[in-house]
Amino acid sequence: MTDEPPARDPIGEDARIDALDERLKAAREREDGRNRPVAGAEADANYRMGNRVLAELIGGIGGGAFVGWVIDWAAGTSPWGLLVVMFLGIIVAFRNIIRISSRRPD
Repeated sequence: MTDEPPARDPIGEDARIDALDERLKAAREREDGRNRPVAGAEADANYRMGNRVLAELIGGIGGGAFVGWVIDWAAGTSPWGLLVVMFLGIIVAFRNIIRISSRRPD
């Protein structure tokens, strides 16, 4: 606690440092804007996945039933062709649904 003056004077403001601070702040704001999640993007991805799962399920059952009906009509084995091929269509649909759900998100 002496009354001696400090050995060095404080450094005055430098315009280059102020300009650098402003550029850094602007860059951070731009980066925050780019990284901010888009409203509804997650819901859109979930909606698309749900539609894909529904299409696989309907396509597997409907396609299997149609192919089985055609086999029954051509071979006269009603209703066994319909039941067997529709059951195979259901199995394929569930296999595809499991494969879709186990994928990593993009």
